[in-house]
Amino acid sequence: MALIAMRDVTIAFEGIVAVDHVSFEVDPGDYLVILGENGSGKSTLMRAMLGLVKPRSGSIVYGDGLLQNQIGYLPQQTAAQRDFPASVEEVVLSGCVNRMGRRFFTNRADREKAERNMALLDITGLKKKSYRNLSGGQQQRALLARALCATDALLLLDEPVTGLDPAAAQEFYDVIRELNHSHGVAVVMVSHDLGGAIRDAGKVLVMDRGMDFFGDVEDYRSNFAERAVSSRG
Repeated sequence: MALIAMRDVTIAFEGIVAVDHVSFEVDPGDYLVILGENGSGKSTLMRAMLGLVKPRSGSIVYGDGLLQNQIGYLPQQTAAQRDFPASVEEVVLSGCVNRMGRRFFTNRADREKAERNMALLDITGLKKKSYRNLSGGQQQRALLARALCATDALLLLDEPVTGLDPAAAQEFYDVIRELNHSHGVAVVMVSHDLGGAIRDAGKVLVMDRGMDFFGDVEDYRSNFAERAVSSRG
C-alpha cells in the first residue's frame, strides 16, 4: 500500500491555482525527485503532503500506518536558521517533538533515537558543538538526523543542496542514497539540481502547476528530457 496517494489534487491561493490536478503515489522505499521551474508548485505540493496546505479539491491519502506527524521534513534553510544558537544534539533531538504527543519532555527512547541518527549521519563527534558554527554540509547532516527522528518511513527534502559546495552536495546525495537503498527510507526530493538529484532516484515528477511528466528515471531521460531540450532548441 502507498505511503501517500495524491488523488487529483488542486491547490489555490486567493483564486490563483498553484497545483493543478496532480495525481501520483509514493510507495515504501521509493525515491522520487520533483523537478520544475520556480513557481511551478513543487514546494506547495510538498507542504500539502505534510498537511500544512489543504487542497481546494482532490484528496491526500496516507497509508501503511503513516501519520502526518511521522514524516521527516528537511525544509529550505534561511540565513536565520543557519545561525540557530543551539547544540547539534539539541537540534537533532527537536525532531522528536511531533512524536511526543502529550509529553512535555523527551524521554530515554527519544534520546536513544537521536543518538542512533547522529551515529548514522556520522555527526556524533559534533553533538556538543554549536550548530551555527558548523559547515553547510555538517548543518545539513544535523538537519537530516533531526528529520529522521520523526520517521522511519518517509523523508521530504526541499532543495537540500542549495548553498552547498559541489563536494558537500555530492556527500549529501551519497547519504540519501544510503538511507534509501540500505535502510528502506522512502525519499521525496524537490530540486533544481537536475543531474545530481536524479542520479540515484527511481521516479521523476516534472511540475508546471500540473504534471508535465511522471514516471521512471530511465523513461524521463530517454523521452521527456530529450523532448524538453528539443523544444528549447
